[in-house]
Amino acid sequence: MTATAPVRTRTFAAPKVPEVFVIFWVIKLLTTGIGETASDFMGTHSLVAAGVVGVGGFFAALIWQLRSDSYHPVRYWVTVLFVAVFGTMIADGPHVALGTPYYVDSAIYLVLLAGLLLWWYRSEGTLDIHSITTGRRERFYWGTVLMTFGLGTALGDTTASNLHLGYGWSVVIFGALIVVPLIGWRLGANAVLCFWASYSLTRPLGASIADGLAVSHAHGGLGWTTGTVTALGLVLFALLLGYVVVTERLAGRVSAGRVPVPDISAAASAARQAHHEGGPGRHAHLGVDLDLASE
Repeated sequence: MTATAPVRTRTFAAPKVPEVFVIFWVIKLLTTGIGETASDFMGTHSLVAAGVVGVGGFFAALIWQLRSDSYHPVRYWVTVLFVAVFGTMIADGPHVALGTPYYVDSAIYLVLLAGLLLWWYRSEGTLDIHSITTGRRERFYWGTVLMTFGLGTALGDTTASNLHLGYGWSVVIFGALIVVPLIGWRLGANAVLCFWASYSLTRPLGASIADGLAVSHAHGGLGWTTGTVTALGLVLFALLLGYVVVTERLAGRVSAGRVPVPDISAAASAARQAHHEGGPGRHAHLGVDLDLASE
């Protein structure tokens, strides 16, 4: 009887994600706002542009990222930006096309996100973003990122529209909620779960801020328009991304497309094997650096 050959996947010399410091959260929050207003702007002015930029740009950026063998800040954050735009579209789609309440969409995306995280953990034995050293783990990662954008978009619309709290109170609510995982982590809660909770909450927070700036006074906003907010967000995004590229080059992290971070794939494999065997290393590779004061 012939044994089934193990499924092969590409391996990388280092994780294909950035370090999680303050600048990570600032840019992530900014991309959520840009994704919200850019999607609304294109949906209002040109469905063709929405299709080309939102859908085409998403797949082009994702393929660009997945085909690379190393982390680079421009490639990584451009992909996040297009995931933000596309994630807004897939979250708004069921509501616009089927008329489903946003809280129903939120529940659906929450189930999908939980299912994907469970699949990822059962397959790899870790959800640590700094274990993204294989092609399979990277695909799990970007699928999870997309689900967090869909969930976050629906949650933000739930509080602002279904619960009629408006954008101001939505910012207050999600601004308070996003601190909870940080406090939990400081008190000893699982770092990976705290990371993904915070990551998911950046979406409704950033989108609520952007909508509050963009929508008209009659709808509870400042009336800057979606086009203006998107343009300003893109300028700020480019400036912050330029800062990251320069500082990482000066630090030696980005050099000719290579990232000199220790190879953790062997340790991750050992942890995953220990997990399947029920040994003491079950949670050996679940840590993630969330120290926001380490910038």
